[in-house]
Amino acid sequence: MKNNLKEYMLTQLEAITAVPSPTGFTKMAQEYVVNELKNLGYEPKTLVKGGVLVCLGGEGNPLCYGAHYDTIAAVVRSIKPNGHLKVTPVGGLHPNSVEGENVTVFTRFNGTYEGTFQPENGSVHVNVNADAPRSFETVTEVVLDEMVRTAEETKALGVCNGDFIVLDPRYTVTSKGFIKSRFLDDKAAVAIQLTLAKAVKEGEVKLGRKVYLIFTDYEEIGHGGSAGVPEDCVDVISIDMGCVGSDLDGYETKVSICAKDTMGPYNYDLTTELIQTAKENSLDYAVDIYPRYGSDVECTIKAGYDIRHGLVGPGVYISHGYERTHIDGLVNTYKLVSKYAEK
Repeated sequence: MKNNLKEYMLTQLEAITAVPSPTGFTKMAQEYVVNELKNLGYEPKTLVKGGVLVCLGGEGNPLCYGAHYDTIAAVVRSIKPNGHLKVTPVGGLHPNSVEGENVTVFTRFNGTYEGTFQPENGSVHVNVNADAPRSFETVTEVVLDEMVRTAEETKALGVCNGDFIVLDPRYTVTSKGFIKSRFLDDKAAVAIQLTLAKAVKEGEVKLGRKVYLIFTDYEEIGHGGSAGVPEDCVDVISIDMGCVGSDLDGYETKVSICAKDTMGPYNYDLTTELIQTAKENSLDYAVDIYPRYGSDVECTIKAGYDIRHGLVGPGVYISHGYERTHIDGLVNTYKLVSKYAEK
């Protein structure tokens, strides 16, 4: 992979992680992806549901790669008597993973406000039960960085039930090449797809077939890939986070190829072709079973598309928390999807 493409991929990853895009509130991410594809010389199409579709070119045997730019987050459920916010999670947000995290509250009509996820009455010098189990229902709340001490004062700011709460990504790259950030699921894949688009436009990748890219919304709640996939596609491959954990072979430096997840096995022949492509190009890869996972492309299958379906992605540690991957994992994933598109 050429250095300019690697640098572009990392630049895009940092930029897209900074764009707020909780599930159902992805207009800014949609605009970002559309503008970037236009800058690369493409003619992307916006989808009514909130996604983006673009054809990279090529002829015959159409393939579609898919990544989602929606992320887990929270929504204001109610305003407490002391002015703090009770929240409800969007997607698989876990209360133990958000404590002490800075957030931005996006009101519908009155701009944004800063705040922090904190445990209710969380000072250990005050509350003997400060170590109580965390729960969005009873303990974890958002404290606004505003001079508010009552529900009426918070409401006067324009904060309302249903407003989105977005966590700061805290993106950083370590001296050893590890990338730590929220929302690597699945903005790492968004960066990979944009890099593939750039490589095709610059002639670094010679497409062996017709290739589409789709960027979806609503993946985190289970129906992102159910619409928008071109009807002529025969293969659809989700690029999403590869699992890293106990008894799995995946690691942050590897591209992970999923053979089966919670919803069942992926297409055997397509998965075999992906493994063979990884072998042929001496990629650092793993083949794994994901015990608690579902992907966008399975929604495509359930929606009735007659396709072969597959799933690949860079290894990501601590999914749905403060996540970690590695530059090598991004590179290996890019190489796999680009080499497969050339076949």
